[in-house]
Amino acid sequence: MKAFWKHVLTAPGQQHRVVFLFLVKVSCFESVCCLADSTSLSDITFDGNPIAQESWYKHTVLQNMMQLRQLDMKRVTEEERRMASVVAKKEEEKKRESQKQSLLKEKKRLTINNVARRWDLQQHRISNIAADQDGRDSDSPSQDPCQNDGSTVSAFQEETGSLDSGLTSALQGLSVTDTHLVEVDGDTLSLYGSGALECLDRNWSVQTAGMVTTVSFTFIEFDEIVQVLPKLKLKFPNSLHLKFKETNLVMLQQFNALAQLRRVDQLTVDPQGNPVVSFILWKYYVLFRLSHFSMQKINGTEVTQNDMIMAERLFGILAHVASSELPPYRLISVLGDARKKQFRCLLETKGRKPGIVSEENDDSKRLAGENTNRAALHYTTRDLYHEKLEEIKEKKKFCKMYIEDLVKEATEINMKNEALQKLWPQMFIELVRDAVIEVRNKNSYMKLCLQHITDQK
Repeated sequence: MKAFWKHVLTAPGQQHRVVFLFLVKVSCFESVCCLADSTSLSDITFDGNPIAQESWYKHTVLQNMMQLRQLDMKRVTEEERRMASVVAKKEEEKKRESQKQSLLKEKKRLTINNVARRWDLQQHRISNIAADQDGRDSDSPSQDPCQNDGSTVSAFQEETGSLDSGLTSALQGLSVTDTHLVEVDGDTLSLYGSGALECLDRNWSVQTAGMVTTVSFTFIEFDEIVQVLPKLKLKFPNSLHLKFKETNLVMLQQFNALAQLRRVDQLTVDPQGNPVVSFILWKYYVLFRLSHFSMQKINGTEVTQNDMIMAERLFGILAHVASSELPPYRLISVLGDARKKQFRCLLETKGRKPGIVSEENDDSKRLAGENTNRAALHYTTRDLYHEKLEEIKEKKKFCKMYIEDLVKEATEINMKNEALQKLWPQMFIELVRDAVIEVRNKNSYMKLCLQHITDQK
């Protein structure tokens, strides 16, 4: 139809001022947009066509056919032209905003895929050769930068849909080498890649920090997360729900680190990248070790009183054994930490209004109520553990050298003492003999003594 109207308008000797399109089944403006090229067209009618029922019909026609004086046999006013222009601008802004959102969404997808690829490399799931190939392929945004069977990348691929030429050209400038992503969506803070942990050093606004109640960690080593938990507690005091996906949670002991947080109501540990979930008792250990939080949900399942009782039965003896095996100095340190928490809770509630104190009373009890036996179950990160091992080795080396020096010195002293004991009888005889010979002639001895005194003056 579009070709037909173009042929009619370009026919020689024809000047069409009025066009009636009655019941010709025009359903989209694109099929008649060529009519806008006719400078002589002043009146057009679309009565009886599906396009006339659309909400955008009038302002679209007026915006694209500026030469019209009548539309559907009604005179076109300046107010209608102005409204058509305003609506068209709004539509254009909406389209640009939609393209911007699509661009951001695509950049997010590419960044997450890149973080996932780096994580797979770190976990030795894909070979370096495949990674190099992926790096070469990532130069073209039209191709998925991460096509690796068996890797985590495929779990984060999304359908990009058809993108117009403007958006496609804009995607050419996207960087697919980003190593982390920080996203705040509603009340959820999502962190992808270890570099995202640096966001906890930012100065977040009070409104944003108070709004975040869920923190999600993805593609980050749990040991790195442990190091920033104190910052998380300070920066986002209202965080109640923690999510872990691809964080290398491999043993129950790692959950001990969460005890230093202010409060945790929900915990979600994705089986992907967290082998500890395969241990059927992991939930009970979490409930036991973090019992002072009175956790409500684990992996979306409500925590019941029976779960708490079972957790105590299974692991109650463990805390007792752990505390009884601690050396005295370490036990005193644990007791000191527990007292500090209680004292800190008292300071936080002191001076507040009664209403606020009553609202936060449960939280204070949770923080201060950590059992001392459970506090003995702590977690040391691998890096800190290796640092301590190195420190112990250095101390052992120093002690060994120090003891060797002491033994060497003591041996030399003993050898000298033994030699003295052997020589002393003969030396004593010689000393007595020399003294007797010296004083045998009294006059000579006196002159000698006077001579020594005179020489000293």
